[in-house]
Amino acid sequence: MSPKKILVIRFSSIGDIVLTTPVVRNLKTQLADCEVHYLTKSSFRSIIDNNPYIDKAHYLEGSLGQIISVLKKEKFDAVIDLHNNLRTRIIKARLGVKSHTFKKLNWEKWLKVNLKIDKLPNRHIVDRYMDTVSDLGVKMDALGLDYFIPAADEVPMEWLPETHRKEYVAYAIGAQHGTKRLPLKRMIELCDKINKPIVLLGGSDDVENANEIEKFFQKTAKSEHLEEGLTRLNKKTIIYNACGKYNLNQSASLVKQATYVFSHDTGLMHIAAAFKKQVFSIWGNTIPSFGMYPYRTKFTVFENNKIDCRPCSKIGYDKCPKGHFKCMNDTVFDFYLP
Repeated sequence: MSPKKILVIRFSSIGDIVLTTPVVRNLKTQLADCEVHYLTKSSFRSIIDNNPYIDKAHYLEGSLGQIISVLKKEKFDAVIDLHNNLRTRIIKARLGVKSHTFKKLNWEKWLKVNLKIDKLPNRHIVDRYMDTVSDLGVKMDALGLDYFIPAADEVPMEWLPETHRKEYVAYAIGAQHGTKRLPLKRMIELCDKINKPIVLLGGSDDVENANEIEKFFQKTAKSEHLEEGLTRLNKKTIIYNACGKYNLNQSASLVKQATYVFSHDTGLMHIAAAFKKQVFSIWGNTIPSFGMYPYRTKFTVFENNKIDCRPCSKIGYDKCPKGHFKCMNDTVFDFYLP
């Protein structure tokens, strides 16, 4: 008998939560009369609250004991644990119902990072998330990722400069760790190569870099020769700096309306995949074979495979451990945008 009331757990982060959306959708659409609940951190409320496949959301705001007390009252039939850490193990033990747990690849990733031995499966993490619910008879459908934007957060084109209203490229310049972001100089080089109007996307942590990029192109609008050895090659690169000015859903709306999306290994890359955008993904210390490349959309990978120190971490560092940062400094940007 299929469970009627299911709790799905994934605490973080933006990209990981977006990558769990096919599990939620397929549970809801394939199990008859199933009530799907979702538990995450309150900081990710904007992703979950608008998902029509989620009947009820629960948010970790206080202590673990507090949320467990709330969850016990729901009397779930099953728990789908897509995070698999100490907190989720405690929750499953306290709820005392049948659980289905995502199998992490900690050992395989350790081998790849530390010994460069490749035992990683050639499968996307979304498909491995779906394995977690396979014994419930739930299968992957023909769709990809989901992201739902409330009407109030849809950004009208009139909010953008006139130069960007016909067409623009979105560039998500942020990432949680420094070794997953291009250095500022290389961001500027990439923007120049794009040779189209660009909307820079990111949070408050990205404002400083975004301001420098914007300043660079403003300052060189009438000059060919630039500081620090950089030379502007293309005149069609016009920057609109949206970093820190829009919330996550509004940034997603700007991604949705973009012609192309450039992104580091970060949450907006997966949001772009949810909207079936053509994605140009930029990889530093992490690698696509960890299984988190853009899902079910056309994409191009920029990475430096000529060095033997990648991946140096399964997550990332503030700075390159070896000091040279060749994974980003020597990456070649080979693309053409019609």
